[in-house]
Amino acid sequence: MTATAPHFGTSPSTPVPRRPLAAAALLAALVGMVFGLLLGGAGPASAHAALTGSDPQDGAVVDTAPKEVTLTFSEQVAMGSDSVRVLDPHGKRADTAVAPRDLRSGSTVKYGVSLHSGLPDGTYTVAWQAVSADSHPVSGAFTFSVGAPSETTVALPTEQAGGGLVGTLYDIARYAAYAGFILLAGGAAFVLACWQRGAGAPPLQRLVVRGWMTLTAATLAMLLLRNPYTGSGKLADAFDLDGLKAVLDTRPGAALVSRLLLLGASALFIAVLFGAYAKREDEREKKDLTFGLAVGGTVIAAGIAGTWALAEHASAGIQPGIAMPVDILHLLAVAAWLGGLVALLVALHRTPDIGATAVRRFSRIAFGSVLVLTATGIYQSWRQVGTWSALTGTEYGRLLLVKVGLVAVLVGIAWFSRRWTARLVSDGAERLVSNGAAAEKSAEGAGAETDATETETGTEVGAAVERPGIGTEAGAGTEKPQAEDAPASPAEDPARAAQLARQRAAVATAEKKRIRDADPERSGLRRSVLAEVTVAVALLAVTTVLTSTEPGRTEEEAARGATTATAPAAEGPVNLTLPFDTGGQNGKGTVRMDIDPARTGTNELHIWIDSPDGKAMDVPELKLAFTLESKDIGPLPVLPVRLTEGHWTASGVQIPMAGTWKVAVTVRTSDIDQTTIDKNVKIG
Repeated sequence: MTATAPHFGTSPSTPVPRRPLAAAALLAALVGMVFGLLLGGAGPASAHAALTGSDPQDGAVVDTAPKEVTLTFSEQVAMGSDSVRVLDPHGKRADTAVAPRDLRSGSTVKYGVSLHSGLPDGTYTVAWQAVSADSHPVSGAFTFSVGAPSETTVALPTEQAGGGLVGTLYDIARYAAYAGFILLAGGAAFVLACWQRGAGAPPLQRLVVRGWMTLTAATLAMLLLRNPYTGSGKLADAFDLDGLKAVLDTRPGAALVSRLLLLGASALFIAVLFGAYAKREDEREKKDLTFGLAVGGTVIAAGIAGTWALAEHASAGIQPGIAMPVDILHLLAVAAWLGGLVALLVALHRTPDIGATAVRRFSRIAFGSVLVLTATGIYQSWRQVGTWSALTGTEYGRLLLVKVGLVAVLVGIAWFSRRWTARLVSDGAERLVSNGAAAEKSAEGAGAETDATETETGTEVGAAVERPGIGTEAGAGTEKPQAEDAPASPAEDPARAAQLARQRAAVATAEKKRIRDADPERSGLRRSVLAEVTVAVALLAVTTVLTSTEPGRTEEEAARGATTATAPAAEGPVNLTLPFDTGGQNGKGTVRMDIDPARTGTNELHIWIDSPDGKAMDVPELKLAFTLESKDIGPLPVLPVRLTEGHWTASGVQIPMAGTWKVAVTVRTSDIDQTTIDKNVKIG
């Protein structure tokens, strides 16, 4: 005996109460194990670009004004002529107002802007905005001071790039584009693969056409809004021709134009599907046309899905060559499942003659789509999240958990759909035959009543015409009516016959729909599919938000970089105590060190060396070195000067940037006895 595989999303197989549940549990366990292994072994990556460093650093105080300001990013970004602005304490431009210079070296992405010479002391503000490799705008600001911090009239921007009204409209267009693609691709796939007779059903035709119109309108809106979305944020700039030209030169702009061209091809596909294909009667010809439409439709759908993969998260970060095909498969599986669900719901509500066979075919497609979504979703989650901490500690990770929860709810509802489908299939043939016979009988009765009414009406009129003397005295002087004045019978009037035929067809269709809607299994399936579609709408909304949210990997990477680069300043001098033992005679002691003021820039050091009994200890040589390992800076040597017995000092020690520095102290107590001790300290 072979167990029936569990079907998700209106599975039609006969209920097998235990084995499908066991298989589903095994599948969930395998998914969890693979998910855990992937997250546990994740390495560094990024998708949204993040500022990982700058020179000068945020909050740094330098003695003299730098000649330029450099910014380092986690991935490649697109910079415009006004992407980086440096403002003095009064809000005036301190940079030369030219396009940032590309200072990339190997895998390091760095840009720099030159500053005017002779800048006065004070606090300067650096505001930057760029477009990351995954097409999303990123922005930020930081400050540094020359000489000493001062008051500044510059207010740091509070609104992120891509926000405001333009950002909201762009997000709405992005959501509409996803929804339109799902209806277009999923609805057409449902017709071709599940219910070919549906090509002639007006409700399904309207569904697919509206999906095409929605995707086309949303793509045009995104193309127009792209310039203000990544730039000024002003809605009026949507009609700036120079800005539109600049957008067309970018990868996201090219992807949107490619999508419009593919939508033109899809319009031809729709015309054939609902035109020649729907009217084709010959089975062999229709089979050949089905194959051609399936191949052509798949190519077009994959191409449209590829316009997202080429310009969104999949194109940036690690393994883009794998991530982009995986993303295309993910989108196609979403369209086949969710778009098919909507098409099935429309068919169940608006068409009277969809049968159990179509539902069973869709069940198989839905099950395959869920398998593809599971595999591709696991890979995408590993790639974008990477660690368990990012799964719960970042906005992207929390949204991903919400998405997983919605998918679980959707699969749970699909289990109820499976039960209704199984009942529909188990005796679906008999029910269809009986319902069809009842509908035909009812339609024939309705047609007979209509014919009888027409016959009676014609008889009465004819009798009235032939009866003499109506309206006269004894009928004298009455002329017999001409033959052409008599009303024509339906058989003699083609227009009337066509009208009667339409009436009979409408009556038959309405009666057939009434009988089918009275079927409790069909009604139950319709309700469960409606619930699935409702959850699917929420799932699509969360997915759309995920596409515009900084992935967990990048957020954690940026946080680590910010923590290292802008370590909090110490309160006053830093005091260190480092025990040492050179291993020789009188080789034990303690080094005490004060670093004042423990900030970037100039610092003064005092070092005391004590013997184990607490007395001043004189040593022949003492050396220091500072190393910022996170930025590969150092070791920076420091040679202190002996003041008195056990007391050494060093002035003018330069700390170039804030961070966690390793302070290494080398103590020599004899000609051959020497040791080096170190300790990490936050300076900045």
